[in-house]
Amino acid sequence: MTGKSKPAFQALTRDAVIEAIRLGQGEFGKREIARALKLKGDDRKVLKDLLRELQADGTIRKEGRNAFTLKGALPSVMVVVIHDRDTDGELLARPERGHDDPPIIRMAPGEGDGRGRGPALGVGDRALVRLEPEDDGCYEARLIRKLGQSAHRILCMMDKSGSHPRLKPVDRRSRKELLPAKGEAEKAKDGELVLCRLGKEQRYGLKTAIIEEVVGDANSPKAGSLIALHSHGIPTGFGEKELEFVERLKPASIGNRTDLRDIPLITIDPEDARDHDDAVWAAPDTDTNNPGGWEVIVAIADVAAYVTPGSDLDKGALKRGNSVYLPDRVVPMLPERLSNDLCSLREKEERPCMAVRMVFAADGQKKRHEFIRGWMRSAAKLSYMDAQRAIDGAPNEKAEPLLDLVLKPLWGAYAALSKARQNRGPLEIDAPERRVRVGEDGKISSIETRERFDAHKLIEEFMIQANVAAAETLEQKGRKLIYRVHEPPSLEKMDALADFLASLDMSWSRGEPPRPDRFNRLLSSAKGSEHYETVNEVVLRSQSQAVYSNENLGHYGLNLRRYAHFTSPIRRYADLTVHRALISACKLGKDGQTEAEASQLEAIAEDITALERRAMAAERDATDRYIALYLAEQVGSEFEGRISGVTRFGAFVKLNGTGADGLVPISRIGHERFEHDETLHALIGLQSGGIYRLGMPVTVRLDEATPVTGGLLFDLLTPPAKGPKRRAGPKRKGPQRNTNRPHYARHRGKSKKSRRR
Repeated sequence: MTGKSKPAFQALTRDAVIEAIRLGQGEFGKREIARALKLKGDDRKVLKDLLRELQADGTIRKEGRNAFTLKGALPSVMVVVIHDRDTDGELLARPERGHDDPPIIRMAPGEGDGRGRGPALGVGDRALVRLEPEDDGCYEARLIRKLGQSAHRILCMMDKSGSHPRLKPVDRRSRKELLPAKGEAEKAKDGELVLCRLGKEQRYGLKTAIIEEVVGDANSPKAGSLIALHSHGIPTGFGEKELEFVERLKPASIGNRTDLRDIPLITIDPEDARDHDDAVWAAPDTDTNNPGGWEVIVAIADVAAYVTPGSDLDKGALKRGNSVYLPDRVVPMLPERLSNDLCSLREKEERPCMAVRMVFAADGQKKRHEFIRGWMRSAAKLSYMDAQRAIDGAPNEKAEPLLDLVLKPLWGAYAALSKARQNRGPLEIDAPERRVRVGEDGKISSIETRERFDAHKLIEEFMIQANVAAAETLEQKGRKLIYRVHEPPSLEKMDALADFLASLDMSWSRGEPPRPDRFNRLLSSAKGSEHYETVNEVVLRSQSQAVYSNENLGHYGLNLRRYAHFTSPIRRYADLTVHRALISACKLGKDGQTEAEASQLEAIAEDITALERRAMAAERDATDRYIALYLAEQVGSEFEGRISGVTRFGAFVKLNGTGADGLVPISRIGHERFEHDETLHALIGLQSGGIYRLGMPVTVRLDEATPVTGGLLFDLLTPPAKGPKRRAGPKRKGPQRNTNRPHYARHRGKSKKSRRR
């Protein structure tokens, strides 16, 4: 660590390993620990065993990117919640999750006061911070960025249905109502959404709140998206300076760009896509030294030609990090004049582009590539369905002229790339996406599972190859970049997976590395069995989340050594940074990566990772609220589904067709007390041994649907599967069965209402 002397460790002992981890401050992985201990040869194997032993007995734990921390210690970067102030007025924070008895975290003097760098913080705010341990066991925090909506500005619905007005938080995790402070209730009508802050503390009764802003009608069809955006603090507009900057922009010209207008590049996108940031073309390679080979061009919108480093537009794009896609709207990263016009690769219109020309052998292995700054004209705009039907022999009027010249060569190149993909062996998890279609009236017209054609896979594989080429080029040129990183599953998750599979009489060797092909073989062996859904779900949950990083840690899921995001700069800031790096590295213009930006890539990667998580949460919440609105008229109906999660407080059930997730509280399950078995991913009856296991098909009755929170409550009608009888353990605290609730046996024989998504 910078500024710290490295001790000389005499022998490889538990204490030596613990001391190395302590000095690493949450940033040392196995490699760094070995380096600090000056280990060689067989000692590295001993270190691996010691780390496993220390994890097993709870002395250490793994954090983030394969780094280790001591029990009770905190990682160097984490999300915290501001919860109080000390006697000096400095802000105090605590970890947002995962720490039962955390040490004191004190914001550094001046951090979060709004006068210096960064925004002001208040009690209840979430923030991404960098931590430094202090001698007294406390931590000092430096602000990286403020996250989401301040928790002390709460989004609520005004409820005037009773004798006294109440403010009901829309966050389903918050069950406590608020009391409007004196005179505040007149600011909003019954059913309106309001942003409020907590008023003065009261010793007894409900907390009071002051209304700061009336957002809109909670009962309107489009309230689901509105609530999600406000709840997660997602900005929905653009600043005056950004808009002024955009108005002054002039369309780019061909200049010194490579002329690609004679090449029939086409865009293939979802049928309702409004922005088009990628176009593709392929043809047989004419080089006699590459028989059966293919030449492929992937052209991407040249956003860097308009969004220059450090400009108001650039600052706004970084603040948003990415576009957010909700069922009824898109919240774009860039203003519409750019996202839907100047940067969008519109059909028959000339546009600037960043393109990569790649040559592949007949077996799909890439032989070479080069990046160019081009000037193109899209030959056609096709939907995935248009392209697939044309290849399947039913082209429409637009696709038919392109069939022989453009589409068949694209599929020929894809066939070659598929061979290389199969040899590479990326992770193949079955994770279907649901799509909520919203009509002009703001109501759901349909909920469907997205169909996945070869046309989707073709575009995906072409984009992957372009992304790999970008990372390779920047590494070869010695340029700093932001990688897209996906790490292997943690040891803890693999141990949990092995324990779970053993309960199904399926084997998983703990000694072998968890390579993607091992997971693929496991899923293939489970295919067609009653346990396939369960195994697929547990394998999915065992994976780590992909992040952005300025350090190359590889992409486990794609089974690639290096990977970056290059292909979507209209909707992802990460891709824009890669474009700028390529422009500088390949000498393609003067508007590339600046030294200032290169020095900030680590912080940018942390920021956009957090912003991506925020967008995903908002998208998920909005979808849940729309589906709850869709199902609100079907309370009392019965549905088929599968158990998608089990916890100590109940079971989550995902409905077939809609993909809606709802809770069955443990108090509504069976005649007896059920206990959560974490290893088996199951709820088990303590007297009968009856079992409700993750992935188990069940029938439920919809008891409650709350569109404002997106919450669904079910009654479970299916009896538990037979399991081994278990002796009841000592009496422990926890939710008990509510004997006033109906048992599943009382509902047998009732008709079921079928419905499709």
